[in-house]
Amino acid sequence: MNELMNDIIHTADHFVENFSQDPVYTFIQKDSLDYSIESLVVVDELLDELRSDLELDEDTLYNMSSMIGCYVFETARKNYGGEYLWVRNEEQPVLVAGRPDFQVSIRAWQKVKGRLVNGKEDSIPFYIAGYQEHIDAAKKGDFIMIV
Repeated sequence: MNELMNDIIHTADHFVENFSQDPVYTFIQKDSLDYSIESLVVVDELLDELRSDLELDEDTLYNMSSMIGCYVFETARKNYGGEYLWVRNEEQPVLVAGRPDFQVSIRAWQKVKGRLVNGKEDSIPFYIAGYQEHIDAAKKGDFIMIV
């Protein structure tokens, strides 16, 4: 396992520990953050709460986007596969499935930030469903970035 993957897994697990035990977010049921696709609905609800409760300055946006984005990444990877790559010029990871035959990529940090800024139009469950659909439909040589 490479260092980037270790960091993402560790951050995702840290997110689960922190938010599963936080009494402020009572809608998060015990064990609901279990890396299942269904758990992304809980993540979407949490993002709604954070959006209305937090002062979303750039530091907060980055911290929330990267932490929650790691959970979204790990949920997608555990359910649909892929490997992590670091995009230097964007300073964020991507999850890429299908290599070497094809590439379907997502940027979870960017999508979580969009969800915090834009609201429900950047639905996390819808985004990850698109990842799975594109993986299933991909053909040899396809290069797909889901934004």
